[in-house]
Amino acid sequence: MRKKHDWLRETYRKSLEKMPERPIAHRTLSDIAPEPLYTPEDIGVLDPEYEEKRGYPGEYPYTRGVYGSMYRSKLWTMRMFAGFGTAEQTNGRFKKLLQAGQTGLSVAFDLPTLMGYDADHPLSKGEVGKCGVAVSSLADMEILFEGINLEEVTTSMTINSPANAIWAMYLAVAKKRGYDWKKLGGTIQNDILKEFIAQKEFIFPPEPSVKLVIDTFEWGPKNVPKWNFISVSGYHIREAGSTAVQELAWTLADGFEYVEAALKRGLDVDEFAPRISFFFDVHNDFFEEIAKFRAARRIWAKEMRGRYGAKNPQSWALRTHAQTAGVSLTAQQPLNNIARVAIQALAAVLGGTNSLHTDAYDEALALPTEESATIALRTQQIIAYETGVTHTIDPLAGSYYVEWLTDEMERQAMAIIEEIRRMGGVVRAIEEGYFLRELAEASYRYQQEVERKERIIVGVNAFTDEVPLKVPIQLVDPEVERVLAERLARVRRERDPKRVAEALQGLRRAAVEGQNTMPHFVECALAYCTLGEMMDVLREIYGTYQEPAYV
Repeated sequence: MRKKHDWLRETYRKSLEKMPERPIAHRTLSDIAPEPLYTPEDIGVLDPEYEEKRGYPGEYPYTRGVYGSMYRSKLWTMRMFAGFGTAEQTNGRFKKLLQAGQTGLSVAFDLPTLMGYDADHPLSKGEVGKCGVAVSSLADMEILFEGINLEEVTTSMTINSPANAIWAMYLAVAKKRGYDWKKLGGTIQNDILKEFIAQKEFIFPPEPSVKLVIDTFEWGPKNVPKWNFISVSGYHIREAGSTAVQELAWTLADGFEYVEAALKRGLDVDEFAPRISFFFDVHNDFFEEIAKFRAARRIWAKEMRGRYGAKNPQSWALRTHAQTAGVSLTAQQPLNNIARVAIQALAAVLGGTNSLHTDAYDEALALPTEESATIALRTQQIIAYETGVTHTIDPLAGSYYVEWLTDEMERQAMAIIEEIRRMGGVVRAIEEGYFLRELAEASYRYQQEVERKERIIVGVNAFTDEVPLKVPIQLVDPEVERVLAERLARVRRERDPKRVAEALQGLRRAAVEGQNTMPHFVECALAYCTLGEMMDVLREIYGTYQEPAYV
């Protein structure tokens, strides 16, 4: 069995050469100095399964973390999800969060943008800027990132069906400002399969939708090599009512489906797989959530190396963003949500997340206020700097319960993944209504347990107050629709109509002929084609998807 001092000399030392330990006191309040890592050696225990199941941080099977020095060298990225109203308003919130110590941006788009409609489309009425920022053209994207150095800040964008177009707008901003695409870092969510499973914000049928995703797999590594061109998202699956095991299994099954689609196109797994990232929910069951992250890394590593033949260790390493569970927030006694978020965030950190968003306590009521968003960020900072959980890597490893639960979640998740494979894959399972039935059953069972008080929700079905607490509510000004409609009219007046027509024709031709669409989306963005115009081209060619009724 390999010794810990070998890992310290090899993997840990190499990790520190790239990124030294943070210059803080890695000591407890009693002045005890924890070592970077603890293994069975440290307590004189022989664990014959240690290397196979647990291993070392930064090494296969990555159960204990994807980087050798983890938080000893670099904290997780504190990436607060933000977006509302106009690009100007959201730009202001971005700058305030960065000033407060946030280390990465995460863009929330409004429903019309998520569905590929311009802000002045009839179907957008009443929804513009409500659940995120409205982005209809490059003009909005330019304002959204005004005064922000795109080479210094990584940006995540939660967008799926129109992901290619929105990413193209971001890249167009960078190009116009002279930034080097090879230095840009960030993520587009771009996970369309989970839309069919859970969130239902799809536009096109599954097959062309997946084709658009694989276009980014093919184009991305060559043009924007530091960008994660997909964040395979279990978050929305869990928010729709799944269990933690279902979230784990279905998310990884989606990831494997994308890998197989890319391989069918003839892409090299070790070229695209290192830029696949993940996104998980963090709910209230503290140890289950920690075990979920550890099991996810192990399953991905085993399957990528064993089943898909990846040879690059970066292809085996599952990197993930996490977000505390919006579905766990309560409108009753909303200040209780601060405690919930803190516990969930701590679970994400102990589970080894690479990036984290913490929900604001008032999100069950309305958009977060500036104060509540700052409290949510401060929650992460307190965990990072005051709790001592970053002094040693994967501190709960070796816990009988955590290790058993990690193994059990891996076992149950793999059983579900194999069931989906026997059905013919994720797309076939979607078509057969498998996920819808399973989600309905899981969410119904949970609700019944709450109503029978078998599960206690503080302030909801127990420990309730007679007088509800009043908290400030942030609403979006209805004037947003008028402002954005006027901006769109100005964009259409001032742009070059010939360039617009040629760009849209190029996109149409690429879609009809099955070519990679990304270069054409970039040209459309630079020509100030609107989001709706680009999506309408694809609606015409691919059609739109209507979910069938399942019984």
